[in-house]
Amino acid sequence: MCFLRAVPEFGSRLRELRRAAGLTMEQLAEASGVSARAISDMERGHSRAPQARTLAALATGLGLDPGQLGDLEDVARRRRAHSAGRPRLCEPPRAISDFVGRADELDRMRRHALAGLGPAPVAVVHGQPGLGKTALAVRLADQLRDRYPDGRFYLDLRGTDAEPMSAGDALVRLLRALEVGPRRIAETDDERSSQLRAVLRERRCLLVLDNAGSEAQVRPLLPSEGESLAVVTSRRVLGGLAGVERIALAPLAPHESAALLRAIAVQAADPRAAAGVEAVARLCGHLPLALRIAGTRLATRPAWTVEHLVARLADADRRLATLTTGDIGVATAFALSHAQLSKPARELFRRLAHVPGVDFAATLAAVLTGGHPDDTADGLDELVDLGLLQQSGPDRYRFHDLIRLFAEERLRIEEPAGTRAATAKKMSDWLLETAIVAGRWFEPGYGRLPDGWGGPVALGTAEEADTWLQAERANWLGAMRSAARGGQYQLVVDVAEAMHWYSDKYVRADYWYEVYGMSRAAAARLPDRRQEATHLNYFSWAATHCARRPGEGAEIAMDAYRIAAGLGDLKEQSWALRYAGDAWRHGGMPERALDAYRRATELADRAGDHDGYIQLRPGIARALIALGRHEEAIEECAATLRDIETRPVAARPELSARVSAHGIAAESLAESGRWAEALREAERAMPYAVEFGYPGYLGELHLTIGRARMALGLRDAARPALRKAVELLDDLPHQRWRQLARQGLAALGETA
Repeated sequence: MCFLRAVPEFGSRLRELRRAAGLTMEQLAEASGVSARAISDMERGHSRAPQARTLAALATGLGLDPGQLGDLEDVARRRRAHSAGRPRLCEPPRAISDFVGRADELDRMRRHALAGLGPAPVAVVHGQPGLGKTALAVRLADQLRDRYPDGRFYLDLRGTDAEPMSAGDALVRLLRALEVGPRRIAETDDERSSQLRAVLRERRCLLVLDNAGSEAQVRPLLPSEGESLAVVTSRRVLGGLAGVERIALAPLAPHESAALLRAIAVQAADPRAAAGVEAVARLCGHLPLALRIAGTRLATRPAWTVEHLVARLADADRRLATLTTGDIGVATAFALSHAQLSKPARELFRRLAHVPGVDFAATLAAVLTGGHPDDTADGLDELVDLGLLQQSGPDRYRFHDLIRLFAEERLRIEEPAGTRAATAKKMSDWLLETAIVAGRWFEPGYGRLPDGWGGPVALGTAEEADTWLQAERANWLGAMRSAARGGQYQLVVDVAEAMHWYSDKYVRADYWYEVYGMSRAAAARLPDRRQEATHLNYFSWAATHCARRPGEGAEIAMDAYRIAAGLGDLKEQSWALRYAGDAWRHGGMPERALDAYRRATELADRAGDHDGYIQLRPGIARALIALGRHEEAIEECAATLRDIETRPVAARPELSARVSAHGIAAESLAESGRWAEALREAERAMPYAVEFGYPGYLGELHLTIGRARMALGLRDAARPALRKAVELLDDLPHQRWRQLARQGLAALGETA
């Protein structure tokens, strides 16, 4: 006897009431909103007694009075009580009581479920291991329980297993859970899929298809029409599924991570532990699985403090081991995806651990494996598809912090030390050689690609070189550190030398202090003392302009001067005095700076260093402005522009001198109240500043243009210039200029 027919009273009673009302199944379906198929199943005992919402709809369609409705509810309760002991298939797992975050994702899925247009809604929740995809799907199912009175069903498709569940097995399980009798289940997978769609079309169910391995596995399980909802979770994007709502999960926000830790462990809820909680969240990479494990370890060890846990997690070599509790672990979750990789993708995965920066381009990945770029692209796609790598741009990729640690672990296990060292050196050498080629686009003596160069990176213009240097900065800088540690001193010096003129484009960037600190130290290990003087000068520039330590910058410059004087090198003596002058001017000693600049100019002239000479004249003008000698500053700028026309100056130094001369002259004219002249001079400088690209020059010029237009009564024209000045100067240390720009906007009734 079929179990579901053991208590037929509800079906019989419903049939009697329908017939007494003179209604066919189709008429009752139209009157109640409950499908004819569902009514048929209930009358024949093929489904459980309906929930309250469905029962109320049937009562309305039948026109039952309160007494009749009460009788029907009693029968339904007896029916449910009788079937309560029967094991229910595909029951959703227990929801997490301390679920945190994901409000936007839940809202998107709710709206998708309620859209009511087109085919039955399907949402695909995808992302790397440990993001809480299952927890999110179960949370949604719990929140929408009233909307799906015909049942919420959960099925783990075991997509990360060596043998995932077949679509045929999944279909049988779902049909049985939907109370289709074993004898009524179709013979073939295609027929079962059609049968499942037919059942779901007539009911309002929610399916959670967890841990899907492929489109082929999950496609036969999806509803086609009706009001049922399917939520699919997968580490893969499942891009072959059309017409679905894709929810890409990311790590939690910092405040959500902290909230989750506080919900799990009482130690984390102590306000005094806030800094430690923040550190734990950061070390867990804001990954929900890692946070839950960390919180559980803390909660089950009352003697531990949050600081104790921080200390454990701070050891990168032991972090993955620490993030394990019971039978779950972060590394275990990653390993399931790693096991699905092809052999070439496994090699690529572990070798990407060599990359020193946060992200990288596909060309760098190809260098690590030595493979064809197309094969590397396929490997990267495979890693992204399995959630082991994230795409951070059109051609850029990055690891989650914990997955990087897992890749490093696989690298140590799977490759011998000699192979690791050779691969790392090959990568570093390639990065530094490419950086030298890119940087030399900005050097006066180069400004082009070397003859015969055929690297894989597009460096055919200065703009392409700049783009590569900025995108890969963390990587070539990391390679410089590696070369310095490995004793490749001349290579370190060569890279820094290639960056000398390029660094002017990003004069306020703090990383130049490290670059020239390394090159200064490397040059001191080489026999050429002229290189040492040169790189001491560069380091002085970085200390003054980038690290904003003018006192240190002056001391370093004078060390360089002493070495250059001992060598009789007039050019490096000139540069040393120029950098000392910069340091003294920034340190509030303009008179001393002016003297240093003038001595440096004489030495540069004697040495025939026209590029250095032309760079010094604007420094003299800056010092004169600081001394309030504006007319002299204006004349110095005019002399600079005349010298450009008579001296053989290289393109980049010429561009720098032109924008500086025009800009400083405009500032002096503005300070003298000669607003119309200041406006003309600033507008004349603007094209040069745009070409040069340094935000400080552009910000200063927009400020002068805005102030001049204000003074000339052109208030509407002044507004956009002042806004741009505030935007450009916001991250730069030009406090006085920022203040002037904000004051100008305030006078126009705006706040910056």
